[in-house]
This record gives sequence, C-alpha cells and structure tokens, in this order.
Amino acid sequence: MPSQNLSMHCIHHLPLLLAGLLALSHGQLPSGDNKGYGNSSHQHGQESGEDPSSPQVAPSNTNFAFRFYHLLTSENPRKNIFFSPLSISTAYAMLSLGAGGHSQTQILNGLGFNLTELSILDIHRGFQHLLRVLSLQDHGLEVHLGNTLLLSDDLELLPGFLNSTMTFYDPKLFRPDFSDTVGTTKLINDHVKKETRGKITDLVSELTPDVKMIVVNYIYFKGLWKKPFHLSRTTAGDFYVDESTTVKVPMMVQSFQHQWYLQDRHVPCSVLRLDYQGDAVAFFILPDRGKMAQVEEVLTPQMLARWNHLLQNKYFYRSVEIHFPRFSISGSYALDQILPKLGFQDLFSQQANFSGITTQRKLQVSKSFHKATLDVNEVGTEATAVTSSFLTFLSAPRSHLVVRFNRPFLLTIFSPSTQSVLFWGKVVDPTAP
Repeated sequence: MPSQNLSMHCIHHLPLLLAGLLALSHGQLPSGDNKGYGNSSHQHGQESGEDPSSPQVAPSNTNFAFRFYHLLTSENPRKNIFFSPLSISTAYAMLSLGAGGHSQTQILNGLGFNLTELSILDIHRGFQHLLRVLSLQDHGLEVHLGNTLLLSDDLELLPGFLNSTMTFYDPKLFRPDFSDTVGTTKLINDHVKKETRGKITDLVSELTPDVKMIVVNYIYFKGLWKKPFHLSRTTAGDFYVDESTTVKVPMMVQSFQHQWYLQDRHVPCSVLRLDYQGDAVAFFILPDRGKMAQVEEVLTPQMLARWNHLLQNKYFYRSVEIHFPRFSISGSYALDQILPKLGFQDLFSQQANFSGITTQRKLQVSKSFHKATLDVNEVGTEATAVTSSFLTFLSAPRSHLVVRFNRPFLLTIFSPSTQSVLFWGKVVDPTAP
C-alpha cells in the first residue's frame, strides 16, 4: 500500500486507574500495634545504596496477573476482562510499607512474593527499579505509571512511612481537608482526569468524612504500531461471540506484511505478536473455535514465557493477512470483593494492621477498586525494524496465511525490558462497553 494511505495517529490508548481508591477509614487504635516496615525500609535503603542488584519482581507480578485473571474469568466466563496487574501490584506493594505484622505478610504473599526467597527490602527495590525503567521515554511510546497519596491534613504520619514511600514509589502527595468532601472529590477527579489524558473522568462520586487516606495508582499507555492497519480497508464484519450470537464490528485488515505468528501444535490456539514502536509488544491469543476453556486451562506464566521465546524465532516471522476488530473495552473491579479470595483476608476488615502509617488512629481499607480502558484502532507510523533470534520448537507452514480475529480472544501488552505484563484482557464481545 502506498504510504499516503497511512494516517499518523496512535493506535493504542490505555489509561488505567487503580483507585485503590484504597480509601482508609479509622477506628480505635489497638494496643500492642506493630510499627511496620516504614522506618527500617528507608534506613536500609540509604545504607545499601540505590538499587544495586535490581531485584526481580516481574515473575511474582506475572504470577499474580494470572491468578487474578483466572479468578475473574471463573466468575464471569462470558464477559470482557481488562485490567493492569502491574498497577494493582504496585499500589498494594506501596501500601504494604504502612502495614505491620500479619497484614504486611498477607499483602506481599497475596501479590505472589515468597518472603523466604526475596526480602521485603528487595521487593520495594525491585518496584523502584521497574518504575524507573518504565518511566524512560521511548520513541513512539508513552508509558506513564504513577502513584498518588491523598492524606488528610489532620493525619500525623510516621516519618518512616512517608520517607520509604517517597524513596521507593515517588508518589505525588496531596493534603486535602477530607471534611470538605465536595472539594476533595473534585481534587481527585481533576487529578485523575489530567493524569489519564482525559480518558477517566468522575472517578469518585462521593466520599465520606471518615476517610483519612486515599492511595491511587494509574497507568497511561499510548503506542504506535510498527506496522499499522490501513484505514481504507476497514469494513463491517461479523464477530462470533458464541454459537448463537453474532455482532457487527469494524474489521481492520493488514495484508502482505511479515508478522510474528505461530500455530501452536500443543495448545489449540494461534498466537500473533504485534510490535509497537519502542519497548512494548502485544500478544493476541486466538483459541480454535470452541476451545477457549481448553486454552485457559493451560494459561500460566510459563506458557506466556514459552510463546514469548518462540515468537523471537525468525522461523515464525512470516507473511500474514490479519483481520482484526477495531474496538474499545473497559474493566471495573471491586478489589475489596476480589482480593480476599486471593489471600488478602484481613486487609478489608477490622483485623487490618496499618500501624506503620500512623499511631494516631487505627486505619482499615474501606474501599478499593480498579478501572482500566482499552481503545484499539488502525493506525500508526510505518517502520521496518525486524526482531529475530534463534529458538525453535514448533513448526508452521510457510505459505501466506489469513488470520481472522472474529471470535473471542485473549490479549496482553508486555514490556520486554522489564519482562512485565502491563495489561491483560479477554475480548468476548468487542461491541460491549
């Protein structure tokens, strides 16, 4: 296709907010409280320098991503799913700095960390390193992962918690008057709208005066395909939601382009890798007809790693005609209802211990939710870079293939430099909001 047929707009817009709206409310302070990790973490961080070993937190984060996904899909097998496991993990790891005793252990174990293999200090150093790498600007790619703390102006924090939080997670800090619920609500919504480039608005509808602390984590991703789809070729097409439901979608087409693609001989699916400009790739996993459940049964971090390695093999860089829906989906999840099923039993109860944050009041998490949105469309800037290496396990015919994403599929947005899953999702019905 001639280059003038290509628009130069971005193809992917992924703003996300974990509101943990981790809104913490207060009660009576129990006796014998644990001061938590706050003071010691900052002290040790200063003594041992800045991230000398770059501890690897990505494997645990990926493990958490799959556990979270399997729980969601088991409860809602016929619904779209979309979330950022990294955003959830980062927010709760930051919150764990203020947790003490069993509450801290529950948070970190719930996130997938084995505390006999990785120290608490190394976990926070690992997140510090990961956030630093993701914040580096890359041509054609914008990844903005940030944290925000909103603390009541009458809440006296322990210095160790604030110092450690600033050291490892570098959040923006606000000190609003929480008794002014209207003003605080506007402050949060305006801040979130700005940080997500206007994609998430009116996040908070009402606050109660007993809320004393809010933890917010957001991620904004904007990328350009290395090889865009052509606007002129997008036409209405059928998407088969299930055996009895068919919907019409704008179906994008990309012809006669080499892409990373394999047909798995051991799992009933095909896997397509599409590269962004910069340090990010997308994997689209298309189960064979009627085989979504079988694919989900073997969906593990090891399987994703296997596909990732295979799709660096030049054998799988081949001519593929792709038919792919243009769509927007979103996911909203009440984490205070979901996370207890993943090991966070005490966090949302009066048993929670956040004595590392303040000795002034007993805090507990009253609400926590996560919201993510995904927009996929055709275009980006042309590029000719090719990635290849030399792994080979599967075989596939080398003839020109036509791949139609016209039935439910899985997707992940992946950062190769950090080996991190930024987003994970399942598209069951691309016309559903």
